[in-house]
Amino acid sequence: MLVVFFARLGPYHHARLGAAAQKLNLTAVESSQVDLTYAWEPVIGQTQFAQVTLFRDSAYQAQSAKTQRLAIGLCLTDLKPTIVAIPGWSSTIALMALAWCRQRGIPVIFMSETTEHDETRRFWKEWPKRRILKTISTALVGGQPHKDYLIKLGLPQDRIFIGYDVVDNAHFAQGAAQARQTSTQLRQHFNLPQQFFLASARFVEKKNLHRLLSAYAQYQTQAGEGAWPLVLLGDGPLKAQLCQQIEQLGIATWVHLPGFKQYDELPIYYGLASCFVHPSTTEQWGLVVNEAMASGLPVLVSDRCGCAPDLVHNGHNGYTFDPYNTLQITELMVKISSETCDLTAMGQASQAIIAQWTPQTFAENLQKAAEMALTLPQPKVGWPDLALLWALSRR
Repeated sequence: MLVVFFARLGPYHHARLGAAAQKLNLTAVESSQVDLTYAWEPVIGQTQFAQVTLFRDSAYQAQSAKTQRLAIGLCLTDLKPTIVAIPGWSSTIALMALAWCRQRGIPVIFMSETTEHDETRRFWKEWPKRRILKTISTALVGGQPHKDYLIKLGLPQDRIFIGYDVVDNAHFAQGAAQARQTSTQLRQHFNLPQQFFLASARFVEKKNLHRLLSAYAQYQTQAGEGAWPLVLLGDGPLKAQLCQQIEQLGIATWVHLPGFKQYDELPIYYGLASCFVHPSTTEQWGLVVNEAMASGLPVLVSDRCGCAPDLVHNGHNGYTFDPYNTLQITELMVKISSETCDLTAMGQASQAIIAQWTPQTFAENLQKAAEMALTLPQPKVGWPDLALLWALSRR
């Protein structure tokens, strides 16, 4: 049996795990049903895989290290896995599960969407990662930048598989197509313009929305009455600050803030948009780009997003940009909204590219990672490595 850990099972995880369950005997372990980051509604309906939740009524981060360790030990002892997949090294649950497996000689798949350029790398932070990677068997990562980073940290490249960061493409493609068929009624109902730029993000610093607004204000000045409005989905701690900036820039009539939208509503906004913009200054992947591409949109994506090298082909399905360069963002907005760009062709190119990144991709490469891990000699782990894992899990 393969046991796969995630902090919380949202729509993306259900799509991935449902596909993987068609190939593997799989149980998903959810750390908690309460999420401190994403306001997803619970996924309703029968799942295609077995599921266990460690903490139902509170976030796992609110539990003591002792309580977390006990819950993981009881869960894994009951499930009796032959192999375990953990989501990275930042979660205490993941590190505790890794330590439990290493004490019992159970192979571990490391699932990662970290790149070398997510943040400034320091030796004292990189050293523990190198030690952790010596205790795992194989890895499933987002894309090429993520694979390159693990290779640099010492994991052999033939043990690394790509395809971790995927969404249910059909959900967005079909929903967007349906929205376009009834676009007139939907635009009236949702108060959406005929053409618009769409962005979807949490209102936090790294999403770089303040620079996007500054760039948009310059774009609106240049384009005048022919400018496309900007629809900005999401919510978060910076909302009041962003609303104040919108007023100060004089673009309140051009910027729409519909708020945070649940999974089932998102395809409507993608289907009615003309282009998607994602300006983050740092982003391990950027699943909203997958969503937009599956919906058939051209994309403008920060070159600091982990997905950019694999998903954005400049001039073909969109463009990448320096997120700190507001002039560059403005110029791309002018370009994409001009008659020089074939938006339909670019949207079709997006769908063709993202067709290679599906839940089936995740399932196939998770299976390959599992099969290889089961054939490899298990890493020799001494007490210093176990002590490091337990120490890191108590942060």
